[in-house]
Amino acid sequence: MPTYANTPRGIRAEQLIGFFVGWPAPPTPERHLELLRGSDAVVIAIDESHVVGYVTAVSDGVLSAFIPFLEVLPTHQHQGIATELVKRLLQQLDHLYMVDLCCDAGLEPFYARLGFRTLDRAMGLRRRENI
Repeated sequence: MPTYANTPRGIRAEQLIGFFVGWPAPPTPERHLELLRGSDAVVIAIDESHVVGYVTAVSDGVLSAFIPFLEVLPTHQHQGIATELVKRLLQQLDHLYMVDLCCDAGLEPFYARLGFRTLDRAMGLRRRENI
């Protein structure tokens, strides 16, 4: 059973191997650590000394937040880790009016179980050269 942390303090890049599965040009573990450190809110799942999952949010701190990343290593999926990560993050963001995210259609049932509702539209821009 993993432990959970609300900060990347003490996390090292070498603990972040195996994420971004299927990405055409995945960020390096060092870049991943920057991502965690730069987030306004984060929850990290740690099993022994290895990070096995994380979720991040960026926020204005007043009314809104956006969840750009939720990821659990393939070896640790279907164990309730993603659910626990999101629940803990939502507790941190409980004072905000809105918390939004974008996801693939297949993930909508997962997020619906956590209280999210499908909105009308979302749009995005991807600059792969900036990974």
